[in-house]
Amino acid sequence: MNADHYTYRVTWSPEDGEHVGLCAEFPSLSWLAATPDAALKGIRRLVAQSVEDMRNCGEDIPQPLAEKRYSGQFRVRIPPEVHRALATQAAEQGVSLNRLVSAKLAA
Repeated sequence: MNADHYTYRVTWSPEDGEHVGLCAEFPSLSWLAATPDAALKGIRRLVAQSVEDMRNCGEDIPQPLAEKRYSGQFRVRIPPEVHRALATQAAEQGVSLNRLVSAKLAA
């Protein structure tokens, strides 16, 4: 597994007063640093070390989100009243319920 393919993000942590580097595929890991660049470098290095440790221990290594295949479908459970309201909105707009909900999710 190539650690460069994981999903990284850097954000500001008001609680810590520093930038924090995060990796979506390893939610338990983070790296605090004074600059965004240092936070990114730190989390990337930490993830690479974790992947290596997992490989050496024979553990399953998370697949990068960017390399996963997605069907474009998922099921969402909503209250019947919300379903009715969405179906009404779709009918009033002359679009399918699927198209209406897709547009709302994308917004």
